[in-house]
Amino acid sequence: MKKISRREMVTGAAMAAVSTLAGETQAQEVQKEAPKSEKLTESDLLAADRLIGRETTEAERTQLLSGMAGFQQSLKGVLTSALIGSLPPAFHFNPVIAGVALPKGKSETRLSKAKTPEFSGDVKSLAFASVATLSHLIALKKVTSTQLTELYLERLKTYGPRLLCVVSLLEDTARAQAELADKEIAAGKWRGPLHGIPFGLKDLFFVKGTRTTFGAPPYKNQVLESAQATVATRLQEAGAVLCAKLSMGELAMGDVWFGGITRNPWDATRGSSGSSAGSASAVAAGLVGFAIGTETYGSIVSPSRECGATGLRPTFGRVSRHGAMALSWTMDKIGPICRSVEDCALVFSAIHGPDGFDDSVLENIPFVWKPDSKLSRLRVGFDEAGFERANSAQKEVLTVLRTLGAVPKPVKLPKLDPAYGAIPGLTIHAEGAAAFSELAASGGLRELVQQGNSAWPNTFREGALVPAADYLQAQRIRRRLQQEMVTALEGTDVYVTPAGSAPSITYTNLTGHPTLLTRCGKSERGLPISIEFTGNLFREDAVLRLAFAYEQVTQWHTQWPDTEKLPLEPPVIKR
Repeated sequence: MKKISRREMVTGAAMAAVSTLAGETQAQEVQKEAPKSEKLTESDLLAADRLIGRETTEAERTQLLSGMAGFQQSLKGVLTSALIGSLPPAFHFNPVIAGVALPKGKSETRLSKAKTPEFSGDVKSLAFASVATLSHLIALKKVTSTQLTELYLERLKTYGPRLLCVVSLLEDTARAQAELADKEIAAGKWRGPLHGIPFGLKDLFFVKGTRTTFGAPPYKNQVLESAQATVATRLQEAGAVLCAKLSMGELAMGDVWFGGITRNPWDATRGSSGSSAGSASAVAAGLVGFAIGTETYGSIVSPSRECGATGLRPTFGRVSRHGAMALSWTMDKIGPICRSVEDCALVFSAIHGPDGFDDSVLENIPFVWKPDSKLSRLRVGFDEAGFERANSAQKEVLTVLRTLGAVPKPVKLPKLDPAYGAIPGLTIHAEGAAAFSELAASGGLRELVQQGNSAWPNTFREGALVPAADYLQAQRIRRRLQQEMVTALEGTDVYVTPAGSAPSITYTNLTGHPTLLTRCGKSERGLPISIEFTGNLFREDAVLRLAFAYEQVTQWHTQWPDTEKLPLEPPVIKR
């Protein structure tokens, strides 16, 4: 077999992508009209060189042409293979590198020792209650799962259309699960703090017997009876009650789906931002007890910030993605969106850990939630550069933490190199193009709602042109960032940063560090202002403990929007 050089591989791959890209490129349209016997020419290779920024000599291009027909045939065989299916690549990203110490021991979760919640008997007053509060009331038999489920189903039907946050309302499923929960609890079989709690799932998780639309028209009627996401199964085992599949930006981008723009319950003239838009909107509007979102590059952090929810994006490799739509195998993460920090801890406790399906989930790494553990044991930092751009509400957070006994020390995150800023887009575009290659081949990309220059159809086309060598070079730079973050966080368990700061969101999504976002104030317009707590790898316990202490003395998490003021019809948003 003839050996193919790296340059031939790079140039050939780029040219093959130009000429055969899944029915979506201009090059393919030309090929459709051209005779099948037409061969590649030197000018084709020159165009490919310009595309990838390389130079070759005339002799080198002649040599390339001599073997290009066979090479193209090999690539075509891979691209059209029925063996691909929905399989992930034969490798996975590992956030753990040399110098990273991992938690040891056994997992443990305790509910905080809260006073018996005040409850007048009016179930409607519980719409914005935390999971912890609802769990206490169910355990005390002051309210039933069925009562809570009917409350949230009614709110989903009333306010879901005003916020455009509900894709599928699962009334029969929810009522059956609530009835079962009540019977089990009455018989003394308590599954834990989520038993009987109504929740919603972002509509990229497969659940048997339900539509899973990915927020996109081509998948609008997709039902896989044989598939169920591990997250859905684990929540079912914890006794939680699934009420709705919630809206998401189509194929996990933004807040636009085939039903419109998901709205912010604080201001319906604003979108919810980020692809977990429906999850954050529904939680903030009191339509479910909690919800599950996903993040590849900001899709838990961004909608939680916009809607004033508390969102936890766990360490990469903490929660199985089995049964969830794949966008980027090396960056996709799953986490809870709730109304309080402790709620995130309780939900995360139920969904984390290996399942035998997702190879990226590491084994034997415990999660311990002890809400009364001493803050003095935590080594706390703050993003020095980030706080130079913080507003007054965010700066006040450091003052509060000091009064609680924490001693925040400055943390210098790695310098924002242009290469670091480029890697997320390159990675997501290339991996997304592979994940949705069948959709591209079928012409389905043309059915998506968003067709602008930065929307998926165009970026997937761009991603299919990324040479494999350049993709790997980007991952090598990503490893350098991992090393620099290990150095930057040496001696730190958790650091504080203004919510959604560009360096932090870029770095931590690439390195896999966990982060939690919660409220710390409100703007002059009455919109939420949030703060972010970011931990060392697999230190969700530190993130949650520090944020919980802050939350308990500030009480921002008890203030929610007045949904009665939401307009009956969502206002027009022009973008």
